[in-house]
Amino acid sequence: MASTSASSSAQAASSSQAAPAGQTPLLATGDWTKSLIQLAKTAELKKHALTLQLHTAHILSAHAALEQKNKAIQDLKEQKNRLESERTRLLNCLREVNEDRDRADIQEATLNKEVGELQHKIKTISEGEYAVAKQDVDRLRQELGQGPLPSLQTTLEEKSAEYLKALRLQAEAASSTSGTKRAADELGPDGQPTKRPRGRPKGSKNSKSKVKPASTPAPTSGSAPPT
Repeated sequence: MASTSASSSAQAASSSQAAPAGQTPLLATGDWTKSLIQLAKTAELKKHALTLQLHTAHILSAHAALEQKNKAIQDLKEQKNRLESERTRLLNCLREVNEDRDRADIQEATLNKEVGELQHKIKTISEGEYAVAKQDVDRLRQELGQGPLPSLQTTLEEKSAEYLKALRLQAEAASSTSGTKRAADELGPDGQPTKRPRGRPKGSKNSKSKVKPASTPAPTSGSAPPT
C-alpha cells in the first residue's frame, strides 16, 4: 500500500507540473466570507420587510374598517336617541289621549245615567200624575164646552220646533253680523269703499282687451264715397 500511495502522489505531482504555464490559479481576494453573510442578511431583510409591509397593509385596512364601524355605531346611537325621544313624546301623547278617553268614558257614563234617570222620571210622571191631571182637566174643559188640551207629544214637538227656530235665527244673526263687519272693514276712513287690487297682476296683457283697427268697409253700390 505504501508503494501505491507513493505512486499516486508522484502522478499528482507530475500532472501539476504538466499544467500549461499560461494559466494562473484562481485565488479569493478580500473578505469574501463577510460579503456572503452580508448578502444573506440583505435577502432575509427584504423577506421580512415584505412580510412587514403585508401585515401593515392588513392593519391599515382593518383600521379603516374599524373607523367605519365606529362611525356607523355613532350614527346608530344618534338615531336611537332621536327615536327614543320620539318614542317618549308619542308615549306622553298616548298617555294624554288615554286620560282624555277615560275622562270621556266617565262623562259618557255619567250622562247616560242622567239620561236614564230623566227618561224614567218623564215616564213616571207621564204615566202617573200627569195622566191623572190631564184627564181631570180634559173632563172639566169638556163640561165647560171647551176642547181638550193637546197631547204631550204635540207639546214636545212644538217646543222642539221653537228651539230649532231659535237656533236658526241665532245663526242667521251671527252670519249677518260677520257680513256687516266685513263690509265695514272694506270701507275706508272717509266712508268710501276701498279699492281692491285687480285680480290680474299689473303689467299683464290681455289679448281680448286689444282693440283691433276697424277695417274700412267696402263701398256698396248706391252709397256715397267717403269724403
